[in-house]
Amino acid sequence: MSSGDDPTTFAHVWAAAVASRNHQSFLAFEGPDGHVAEWTYAEFDSQVARVAAHLVAEGVSRGSAVHLALTNSPTFVAVWLAATRLGAWIVPSDPMAKTPELVDHIARTRPTKGFCAAERADPYRAAAGSMKVMEIDEADVDLAAFGSVEYADWPELEPTDRAAVMFTSGTTGRPKGVEITQANYAFAGRTMAAAASLGPDDRHIVALPLFHANAQYYSFASAIWAGASVALMPTFSASGFLAQCARHQATCASLFAAPLRMILARGEKTGGVTLRHCWYAQNIAEDQYSTVVDWFGCKPRQLYGMTETIPAVLTDHAEAPVPDSMGYVTHGCEVDVFDRSGQPVQPEEVGELVVRGQRGITLFAGYLDDPETTDASFRDGWFLTGDRASRDDNGRFFFDGRRSDVLKVAGENVSTVEVEAVLTSHPRVLEASVVGAADPVRDEVPVAFVVASDPADPPSADELEQWCADRLAKAKIPRDITFLDELPRTSVGKIRKFILKEKVA
Repeated sequence: MSSGDDPTTFAHVWAAAVASRNHQSFLAFEGPDGHVAEWTYAEFDSQVARVAAHLVAEGVSRGSAVHLALTNSPTFVAVWLAATRLGAWIVPSDPMAKTPELVDHIARTRPTKGFCAAERADPYRAAAGSMKVMEIDEADVDLAAFGSVEYADWPELEPTDRAAVMFTSGTTGRPKGVEITQANYAFAGRTMAAAASLGPDDRHIVALPLFHANAQYYSFASAIWAGASVALMPTFSASGFLAQCARHQATCASLFAAPLRMILARGEKTGGVTLRHCWYAQNIAEDQYSTVVDWFGCKPRQLYGMTETIPAVLTDHAEAPVPDSMGYVTHGCEVDVFDRSGQPVQPEEVGELVVRGQRGITLFAGYLDDPETTDASFRDGWFLTGDRASRDDNGRFFFDGRRSDVLKVAGENVSTVEVEAVLTSHPRVLEASVVGAADPVRDEVPVAFVVASDPADPPSADELEQWCADRLAKAKIPRDITFLDELPRTSVGKIRKFILKEKVA
């Protein structure tokens, strides 16, 4: 935890929430058919105890791994909390992953038990090997398959006990297994609850996938810490999101820039929305932000975090948030911007974003079975994020792309983030992604992939090239512009740039 705070376990945080908020709302789940099931903290703790009894009967104990390939569902939440209380650890994978990806995750973590949806059982069982598998109806709200026995002999756990291994999104290469501890989840909950001024009367709406850190850290962990409630959607619906917010009287949300743009493209302003707060990651255009403010009824605040950093280590303030800024250092976190020699840069100067904390407490414990990569990710106690940023005299941070997002065009640094921002500022462009392509004269050049706002009426490549020429230096103008129906993404909306680079190659 932060200085002066003793670390605690996530299992203890859950138990404390149940004890203090037992008859208050914890979870509302809206199934695919629109039916809504609700549980108080005490009622859902009973479900957790039933799942724990099943896990123990199947051989799960302290230190065991439990694999999850499930969409957002009561089963996912119950298995996660049951494993946490038992001292086991979860391995959440993309439920839509193909057999090779599942094989990789399962082989690297050797789970005792795995859970998948019945309709996706074939590719899952092909990957499972000798692991015990339970097929789940993700819309099931009774959890009858787990029996009626409730486990009660909870072990005493340590803050540094492993609670999860989450695999990174794989936007640039092979995913790394990020080791998350009990204390990590507790610190995420405490820090994000404070950053959002979360209270017991708040309700998070969760539409992002639960297997990802965003929904776990920023929404569920913070809600449990504060004794708040969660409205869980089975999947993200751009056209239905605001109606869901109104229907469940949600006060808080957490999204990425891509889902926000999708809401603007496919949704509409809806009455009855009661959001007072919304986090989002990655920049959106100023005009898009203005529309989001109008539709949401609040001023969304940008944040910055990674699976490894645990909470969002940068968060904008509620008062006068700036749409293209990641905000300020979150209370209880340490963030700086370093040059290549490891020294802090001056205001307005771009460098690498670095984060300091206690591994296994306020930062991730390490990369699974990969001490070399873990050691290489730290310098003098600072975690090297690989992201470029600057800050102003007031301590406000601005994103400048990944290290891999900076191209060397005839010796000149070109930020793909800057080129993307210019392309998406065109009134008929919904989104764009820019990568580097080899060039015999200039070493590499930017090439762009563009999604039109209206596929039936896209701008021409010549029009976009002139748009860029009017706003960018010559080295930054894309050599080629390719139109796509959609950009290749991870399940939470991050662009898989390595796929675009393969297209270029």
